[in-house]
Amino acid sequence: MEFYNSQQHKCGAVSCYLTTNASVMENKLRTTCFAFALFMDALSCFHSAAQTSFNYPVTAIRPVSDTIFGKIVTDNFRWLENANDSEVQAWLKEQAELTNQYLDKIPGRNILLGEYKKLDQVNAVDISYASRQAGRYFYIKTLRGENVGKLYYRQGETGKEILLFDPHAYSKKQSQSKEITFWFVPSNDGKKVALSLTDNGKGDIRTVKFLNVDTKTFYPDSLYPVSSPQAWTPDGNSLIYGELQTTDQLSPKLFLDIALKLHRMGTPMTDDKILLSRTTHPDLNINSFNVPFAYYSPDNKYLSVDLWGGPPEQTRRFFVAASDIERAQIKWKLLTGSDDEVSNAIICKGNVYLLTKKDAPNRKLIVSPLDKLDIAHSKALIAESNQPIEGFTISKDFLFVQKTNGINSVIEQYNLSTGAMKIVKLPQSGSIWPQTFDAFTNDCIMWVTSWKQPLSRYRYNPITGQSTVSPLYPKISYPGTGELVVEEIEVKSHDGVMVPLSLVYLKNIKKNGKNVVYLTGYGSYGSSSLPWFEPMFLPLLKRGVIIAFSHPRGGGEKGFAWHMGGFKATKPNTWKDFIACAEYMIANGYTSAGHLIGEGTSAGGILIGRAMTERPELFAAAINNVPVSNPFRGENRPNGELDAKEFGTVKDSAEAMGLIEMDAYLHVKPGINYPAVIAVSGINDTRVPIWQPAKFVAALQQANASGRPVLLMINYDSGHWSDEKFVTFRNLANMYSLALWQAGHKDFQPVKNSSD
Repeated sequence: MEFYNSQQHKCGAVSCYLTTNASVMENKLRTTCFAFALFMDALSCFHSAAQTSFNYPVTAIRPVSDTIFGKIVTDNFRWLENANDSEVQAWLKEQAELTNQYLDKIPGRNILLGEYKKLDQVNAVDISYASRQAGRYFYIKTLRGENVGKLYYRQGETGKEILLFDPHAYSKKQSQSKEITFWFVPSNDGKKVALSLTDNGKGDIRTVKFLNVDTKTFYPDSLYPVSSPQAWTPDGNSLIYGELQTTDQLSPKLFLDIALKLHRMGTPMTDDKILLSRTTHPDLNINSFNVPFAYYSPDNKYLSVDLWGGPPEQTRRFFVAASDIERAQIKWKLLTGSDDEVSNAIICKGNVYLLTKKDAPNRKLIVSPLDKLDIAHSKALIAESNQPIEGFTISKDFLFVQKTNGINSVIEQYNLSTGAMKIVKLPQSGSIWPQTFDAFTNDCIMWVTSWKQPLSRYRYNPITGQSTVSPLYPKISYPGTGELVVEEIEVKSHDGVMVPLSLVYLKNIKKNGKNVVYLTGYGSYGSSSLPWFEPMFLPLLKRGVIIAFSHPRGGGEKGFAWHMGGFKATKPNTWKDFIACAEYMIANGYTSAGHLIGEGTSAGGILIGRAMTERPELFAAAINNVPVSNPFRGENRPNGELDAKEFGTVKDSAEAMGLIEMDAYLHVKPGINYPAVIAVSGINDTRVPIWQPAKFVAALQQANASGRPVLLMINYDSGHWSDEKFVTFRNLANMYSLALWQAGHKDFQPVKNSSD
């Protein structure tokens, strides 16, 4: 029931662009036949342009043509999609070695990496998230200098802290050289913890182990392959989890037909009961790509399952009484259908509370008795307004509703007994997320941050309206934040629509067109880029770099209509909004094209890929971070059928044409002066497999006429993201230093050696 989604915090809402990994590349550099002296001579001619030619690895052109609804689409590098092929692996290794050789020569790269490590020393501890069960608080705490955090617990917020799980010690005990990362799910009685273990960024294929909290020893039970541990039964004796049907991380079937199963402690996995699957419940019309997620109501009386398969409003939900999972045949009841357009539902104390956009694009919160469920005629507790509702959570006596004005948050509390509404007042403003724990108390933590304010956690009392800093979370501070300025503006896009743009910079910045600007954006899935303080930007900010956050259509900053404005056929608005933000900053003296860096991560790869192929002259450098660069072939990815609900399918004539239009790889043309490009990928990435950026890089290396580098950075110790702190530091230092070099920042320009 906790509104604050810990997994989303780790790898989504907290700036997705920071959750991909750095790498310590394996093996010595192989043959890359270019002369570094020539490289330095070329640099002396152009302060931000690379040499005029690169000795890239040889990439064979092997055209494959598809006829899609009468349109011929030629793909020259489809052979790179077979990442298990030895020829492809050798090509990837050559690309990685070439990239490392260039990165190693950039002054400032190691200095930047060192500054990240110094920032890590500023605060003694970081506690990312806490879950409370039976009065025990469980949390991951990372000390300064630690690569990954450890699991602790305490009785009460101020109780004695007890170390429960050390992943580094566990790795050594298992004789593993790889760093183990993990997530945790404590049982309702606080006596057991399910640990979800991964390594090398393989976050989508997990092993689940079980800890006895009181003895700190492992039970013999083990589950694999698991998509996620989801919920303990109320008695604490069984775990509900999603079972994968394959262990091949590159298989297009990886996320298909996930079975929801029940594991009883002390029994073999082979005896686990299927609670819900496509084969056992054909009457529910479950699609193979529906991802099930189970959770109990806050009062533990009901079990609900979300069948996610696209935009949250299209999610179908089913429920049963908690005791019904003991039945031989479970008869799931429909809670919400896709036509109900519900993005969030909570069953509590005989009612169901629903966040819906049905006849309310900015969403409204409605309620219905569960035993007389009638969504169409349900009472509206909180009507639609001009502030979109992002989400809600519930406590014993209150609902807490998060609204946004497009950038910052407002939290309103609704008294379930009196119907009274009031705005929650906190010491800080910015992005606010409420976290409640159960339906039996009104305990609430408010998470608050902004572009220039580090994250604070306040213990909030809805009865008195008072808030105090939570004793569980240490106060975080960083030097230099007082010198930062935040500017929120709106930019006119190509069709006259006003697009939000958030700027963060040092207060002494001059608008002389000479500043380096780092412009980032996402614009997919209706996800709002709400303000979030990112300490990893501080070394850039202190060097005078302007950090710019675009809020293009496809996101959710202005409600459902904003999402639909960059969805499937309307997707071009996403990169055109991004281009409009770039043009605005150039026109108003913040920067110039020779100093502008564009960045997009994951689905944001569509944004940056098409922005740089449509308007290559606008950017000095582009960071394509674990990017969707070839969405036309996206349905061949493990999560391709899921993403087709957002971007489209080649099986539909109109959607297929939309996919071709948003495909950066297919828009690469020979002889064009493209910006410098660093495309980043994790070798274990299942969300955006390495062949997506690899094909894009292969095409650009052969087409680019600008003389700027096009490099593929491969992280051999990560996937779509990493929970390893030092991996993240290295990744950021690599991609930022390459981009800053190309954007002409003085701290990153190679200096010609007199002996060259």
